[in-house]
Amino acid sequence: MTTPVLAAGNHFIRPSLFTEAVRKAAGGLPLKVREHQFPWPHTPFGPVAEVIEASGTEDEMIDALQGIEICVTEHGPLTERILAHCPDLKLFCTSRGGPVNANVEAATRHGVAVCYAPGRNATATAEHTLTLMLAAARGVGDTHTDLRRGVWRGDYYDYDNCGIEIDGATVGLIGFGAIGSRVAKVLVAMGAEVLVHDPYVRPEALAGIAEQVSLDALLRRSRIVSLHARVTEETTGMIGRAQLAAMPRGSVLVNCARGALLDYDAVCDALEDGRLSGAGFDVFPEEPLPAGSRLLTAPGAVLTPHIAGGSQQVAHKAAHLAAAEVGRYLRGEPLVHCANPEVLR
Repeated sequence: MTTPVLAAGNHFIRPSLFTEAVRKAAGGLPLKVREHQFPWPHTPFGPVAEVIEASGTEDEMIDALQGIEICVTEHGPLTERILAHCPDLKLFCTSRGGPVNANVEAATRHGVAVCYAPGRNATATAEHTLTLMLAAARGVGDTHTDLRRGVWRGDYYDYDNCGIEIDGATVGLIGFGAIGSRVAKVLVAMGAEVLVHDPYVRPEALAGIAEQVSLDALLRRSRIVSLHARVTEETTGMIGRAQLAAMPRGSVLVNCARGALLDYDAVCDALEDGRLSGAGFDVFPEEPLPAGSRLLTAPGAVLTPHIAGGSQQVAHKAAHLAAAEVGRYLRGEPLVHCANPEVLR
């Protein structure tokens, strides 16, 4: 019996990458693959009905899923309405780090298993974090902008304007998951002292790499702070005016996690008054960043448009992680990263 599959890609993970990965994971089992392409990243993702990060529309997804048993996608939405109109669907595999584009509760009621792909972009995001950290610590953003304008600023060599080295610096990481742990290992190799605040990390995971401390201690002792936490009720707005005031004057702040972790107005104030000497941000409270944002003119800020997790390797890794679940499903094996395994029981 041939299994109908939807490979719903976009301009990053192309439909053909999903198709290739699914056929490989299926190991010769008969599939009928239909391809569909969503507009991301040319059109930003956002809420679609009740799911928070998706691309395309409910009607578009309903049409694409007719007669489909398995869907592999990155940003395609899975909502209550879509589920109600697509009774043949049994497995929904998103290549995101979490099922943010799926209504898992509704999927469970409709008997649809939802899988995701944790760790798909951990290496890319860790490398980008280090890129922004180094750029912010050495003033690359402002010096680059001035030089592109034809201005050669010799005063950047003044003692008060010089950046800092990683070697010998104390760097604090808020979060020690797949990304934070990778960043820590590179920092240690570069000669940094690494502090970690993560209430969920196992002590043995830090052995020989970092010291676990309270958030207050981390902020007080670190010259560079990098955020790697997930957004929860506890972490939303966790770095605000009080936390920035606790950091040593001239510190550097980096965020490649989520914009909701930070009070960006407080950050801009800290950059303008010198509390922070630099900052590197890949995520923002509003995306795309609005034209009037203070971040666009804040001194010492190095900004990238939420691309930390984007590399060609990530596109392939993500497709294969999602497709691996398809292979397990087809062979009747347990799914490894399933948000609602009770559906299978």
